[in-house]
Amino acid sequence: MTAEQYKKLVDELIELLDEGVYIVDKDGVGIHYNRVMARTEKVDVEDVLGKKFHEAFPDFKTGESTIYKALIKKQRTQADQQTYKNFYGKEVTTENATIPVIVDGKAVAAIEISRDITELRSMSDTLLKLREEASQTRSSDNPEHRMYSFDDIYGENEAFEAAVNRARKASQNDASVFIYGETGTGKELFAQSIHSNGKRAGKPFIAQNCAAIPESLLEGLLFGTTKGSFTGAVDRAGLFEQANGGTLLLDEVSAMPYDLQSKLLRVLQESYIRRIGGAKDIPVNVRIIATVNEPPEELIAKGFLRKDLYYRLNVINISIPPLRDRPDDIAMLSEKFMEKFNERFSKEIWMISDGALRKLESYDYPGNVRELENIIEQAISMADNEHVLTEKHLNIPDNRVSREPELRYGEGMALDEYLDTLEKQIIADEMLKYNGNITKAAEGLKIRRQTLQHKLKKYGIK
Repeated sequence: MTAEQYKKLVDELIELLDEGVYIVDKDGVGIHYNRVMARTEKVDVEDVLGKKFHEAFPDFKTGESTIYKALIKKQRTQADQQTYKNFYGKEVTTENATIPVIVDGKAVAAIEISRDITELRSMSDTLLKLREEASQTRSSDNPEHRMYSFDDIYGENEAFEAAVNRARKASQNDASVFIYGETGTGKELFAQSIHSNGKRAGKPFIAQNCAAIPESLLEGLLFGTTKGSFTGAVDRAGLFEQANGGTLLLDEVSAMPYDLQSKLLRVLQESYIRRIGGAKDIPVNVRIIATVNEPPEELIAKGFLRKDLYYRLNVINISIPPLRDRPDDIAMLSEKFMEKFNERFSKEIWMISDGALRKLESYDYPGNVRELENIIEQAISMADNEHVLTEKHLNIPDNRVSREPELRYGEGMALDEYLDTLEKQIIADEMLKYNGNITKAAEGLKIRRQTLQHKLKKYGIK
């Protein structure tokens, strides 16, 4: 294969990738540069090929360049963040993995694979800034910042009352709390109640869903950044500093990257943090409440949750039962939601018919209390000038598993029809469990994302 044919092969290959690819020779001259990289850096391919790196990106300080480190120092970098200006002065933030190509002990080329996180970095900085401002203006008696309390938790089911009583006891000390409950069971409601009923009430309460922030930004969001820690970084306090004296809720803590979980463990053990790129240890006094929506034992077995972190967080454990295990609470909860939405929508529905209550109690609620609330909200909002909530008002999904009637094979149903019906129900439940996130639902079902998309279309599930 000639050099020209080889170059053509590499060019075709890197164009198939979803990531940006930039390859330079031993002198730092661009020899391969795909269209994804060009879109990321807001330049034309021709602006980079045939030019030395510092000529294509004149704003970049050579010593800070990951490509420079690969060529001169033979240094590999992984998940390195850089903020710089391109050839046209447009500021770009990327996350890069860069490796030197070593032949006979010499770096003959460098390969950089890049992902554009400009908008994510901006979002992270904005989020931190807004939370910092909010923490400075937050007041315990400000109605705009009203916290939930145990008075907002309703239920008489024995197992549920046991969970509430355990949470009340937890509010009287500072130990870490680990809450397990399926999606929609009210984990944050419990967490806020623990905070507002304890000695930290009136101090900051900050909640962060660990699955909602890209892995590359989560560490900076939690621990803060130091100017110069990466190009474009500024001195900014993270959530631990902002929550100092109060409570930090880490929702879906198992979504946190494994190596970051070890850093969190160190913070819990030593009670200080260090900003990214910083050399100063900053003491913090923060109570941690962590939550997961899958059994922790399963998360540990799957490698999503560090066992040592779990034991450190699980000083006080609270398990919130799903609504399907507390059907005796459905009537009470429905009445509370009726009161709430009567006031919101200016309606006067005074009671629930027996038929409507039976229908509500026969449903399995894969979305738990949150789903029941949505059903009642929809019913009240769409009702006319009536005083009784009846079955006709209830729009309960018919593609979910319910306790009555139970799906059974037989009664003239063909095997393939039965299997399709069962598969449809399972997929619909999984989609609801992950709030419509196809990627997570596919992981839960252990099938490819494309396969799940095909089945969603086949069964008309949205």
